[in-house]
Order: sequence, then C-alpha cells, then structure tokens
Amino acid sequence: MLLTSADLRFPTPPEQLFGRKGPLVVEVGFGDGRFTAGLARRHPDWNIIGVEVSAASVKRARSRFLREGITNVRIYKGNGSFLVRNIVPAGRLHRVYVNFPDPWPRKKHHANRLLRRPFFALLSTRLEPDGALWLTTDHEAYFRFALEEARSTGLYRIEQKPPPPPTLQTKYAQKWLAQDKPIYHAVFTRLAEAAPHPPDPLVPMHHARLSGPLPALDAFTKLVHRFDGGTAVVLEAFRRVGRDEVVFVTQVDEGDLIQDLLIEARPDADGGLFVGVKRFGDPLPTRGVREAVHCVTEWLAAQGLTVVDRRY
Repeated sequence: MLLTSADLRFPTPPEQLFGRKGPLVVEVGFGDGRFTAGLARRHPDWNIIGVEVSAASVKRARSRFLREGITNVRIYKGNGSFLVRNIVPAGRLHRVYVNFPDPWPRKKHHANRLLRRPFFALLSTRLEPDGALWLTTDHEAYFRFALEEARSTGLYRIEQKPPPPPTLQTKYAQKWLAQDKPIYHAVFTRLAEAAPHPPDPLVPMHHARLSGPLPALDAFTKLVHRFDGGTAVVLEAFRRVGRDEVVFVTQVDEGDLIQDLLIEARPDADGGLFVGVKRFGDPLPTRGVREAVHCVTEWLAAQGLTVVDRRY
C-alpha cells in the first residue's frame, strides 16, 4: 500500500503498482484519508494514488485504509508535482483531486503553491484526453489564482461548479461549513497538451573510492553544496562505535523532492576506502544524491585522502 523507491521507475506503469488495469486517479494532500477511502469505495475499478507530505497524515490514512479494507489505493509520501512529473506516464492520468490545499497566502510564498502555470502545463502532458483536475477550496484568493494560472496556459476548459457532496464530508469542509465560510469548486478539463515534460533521469547509485586513513573527526562543520536544481547539506558526521567507519547525515533538497540519507566512508575489500549511500531510508538515485556523494568525497580529499575512482 505504501510506495517506496523500490516500487518506482521514472515513469512507472500503473499496472505495475496495482497489478491490474484501470483508470489512474491521483489525490494530492489526502489528510486523514476520509475522502480517499470514500472515493475508492465508490469507484472500485479506479487505481488511486494518494499523495501526502505529512508523516502523521500518512499514518492515519494508512490505518483507515487497512481498517476499512481499501485495496485500490496506494500511498506516496512526498510532493504531488514530483509524482506527476516522474511517476505518472504521459497521457495515463484520468483525474486529479486537490481538496483544500495549503493556500500559502503570503505573496512571497506563492511559489510554493501547487496550482501554478508550470504545474498546469506539466499536468496537461500526463492527463488522458478529457482528463481533469478537480479543485475544492475555502480560500477564495487561491481559487482565483488557480483559475488565472490555468487560464493563462490555454490548455483547459474551466468550469466553476458547486462542490460535489463527497468533498463536503472532509474534515476541513466540515470545519469551514460550521463557520459558514463559502467553499469554491472548479473542474479543469484538458483540451490540449503542452510540450513534452520528460521525467528526471534516474542514474546508478553513486560512489567513490579513496585511499588513506579516515580523519579523526574531533570536530565537523556543516557542509552546504549548491548545484543546479538544488542543495545538498551534510549536517553532521560521526564515527560508528567499534568500527573504522564514518557516517555523514545528509539532506538533499531538489525543489519538489527532499531526501534524507546517510553516506558512509568505510574500508573496502581491496584495501581502499568506499564512499557511498547506505541502504537506509531507500533514497531515489537522483542527481542530488550524486551531488551529496561528491560533496562528501571532496571533503575527505580536503582532509588528505586521495581519490582513486569516482562513479558519479
């Protein structure tokens, strides 16, 4: 039910994830999973991917799906834009639901909004003909913003409608209705397709070999490595107890994908030093991971080690 990097390719055929054919539907930001579960029951033939960044929400929704016997939902913990761009094959998406998204009300935060022109352009390449995005929100400013962003692409027929009854049963809908707040709804149906938006490349997991002794690590200063498309930050380094090994705690931010990983530096069977990603947290082998390995390798070289081989 919970998708991991081992389940994913760029892109991933839906049949591989669900073991069957069926309309592919994505809900971005499913919260406690109440709406998702109802959707799955009403459309047992649909293959539904729920996307959520909150670990607490993922836990609650997963418990709900298991408790209610929901079998046609898969959960992806991460960013909706990342999933649409990299996991969903072109022309395969039947529908997207976005219910009560974070409005990011401050102007300086508008770049964090999902429903901007670049996303609508990307989505047009993943939707099937006549596929659609359904938006429901209580935030009028974000609603008007999304309408204008989609309209500016010229790729959608936009219809403002009353909210469908199932969306009014969600936690946030009930909260806003109790406060007599208006709720807005629109359907964005694909009319045309933007230029192709290929997924990001997946590359072999990266590593390097060095020669020389590991540093004593009496002190370590955080490393920040910026590259085109993101930032790798090595937060701390420590020696493993009883082992000649150093582990680097690292976070890689590639915009719509943030990964936490551990990079190890340890002796290998050939008498050298191996630097690579530990099998912890199941990271996707993206460019950012490669840059993180490069950052650690360069730091070790600055401590006096010699780089013998780079595989990144």
